[in-house]
Amino acid sequence: MNVSTLDINKFINGDDNDKSLFSKELGKSFNQTGFAIIKNHDLNKVKTDLLYDAIKAFFSLDEENKIKYYFPNLYGQRGYVVKGQEHAKGSKKGDLKEFFHIGNPAISNPQNVWPHEVNNFSEIGSEVFLTLENIGLTILKAISMYLDIDIKYFDDKVKGGDSILRSIHYYPLESSDVSDGAVRAAAHGDINLITLLMGASADGLEILTKEDKWIPIRSNDDELVINVGDMLERLTNKKLMSTIHRVVNPSADKLGTSRYSIPFFMHPKSEMDLSCLNTCYSSEIPKQFKDITAGEFLEERLRDIGLKS
Repeated sequence: MNVSTLDINKFINGDDNDKSLFSKELGKSFNQTGFAIIKNHDLNKVKTDLLYDAIKAFFSLDEENKIKYYFPNLYGQRGYVVKGQEHAKGSKKGDLKEFFHIGNPAISNPQNVWPHEVNNFSEIGSEVFLTLENIGLTILKAISMYLDIDIKYFDDKVKGGDSILRSIHYYPLESSDVSDGAVRAAAHGDINLITLLMGASADGLEILTKEDKWIPIRSNDDELVINVGDMLERLTNKKLMSTIHRVVNPSADKLGTSRYSIPFFMHPKSEMDLSCLNTCYSSEIPKQFKDITAGEFLEERLRDIGLKS
């Protein structure tokens, strides 16, 4: 199984042939694996390191301080989410993780929640959010070209949408934590259109191949791992596939270590129609999903994963 590594600069600054080739290679990788790795993007190491420093500072706070930023009425869309609350769809075991959510800085409802104990968290968190949003919009333009639709199809549907920057702490484990089969992140597909993953602090991410084999995904620190989410799979009638993935527990000698990861979940506005694109179905290839809006689909999935009752 080959996950392509692609140079996004060729799509941004290349000629028409470069753009077309990038689009085709991206679409092929998404069609075959649901994943791609992107290099030469605009998220530099300084920003990445500053955000990782900030989230490590937050997760090192004691439980009494972290819980101040937990707001169940926001259904996990802003602020802190406690250990074990989220679980994969169809699973009853909570994932062995805690996380912190940052939304679009330009949206006031709901507002972002910023821990005053962590210096510059709001500045660097907002900056990384906007940088990843711009990179994501570029990826969606390339996808649009591959799908033979208007290259700006996603622009007004995603700008000001419900995207989330999630900072995850896979906390140190005891042997008792994993005795019942619990894992850091059980097998799942992402809800959104696409996910952009900054380099994680340790290995652990695996994807499920079409042959039902789990394989690890590794990237360099300066690369982004991009994957198709369930919304895009629906929209494209499975022309682009949302691949099941997981984060496995570390080996016994590393159970007591932390793992940090920062994915950017690119969501559209809630009113976006996720009905299958006209270019993705025909009499020979019928629609595989019911018509639904992004907001309705998100509501369903938040209940599925335990963030909403």
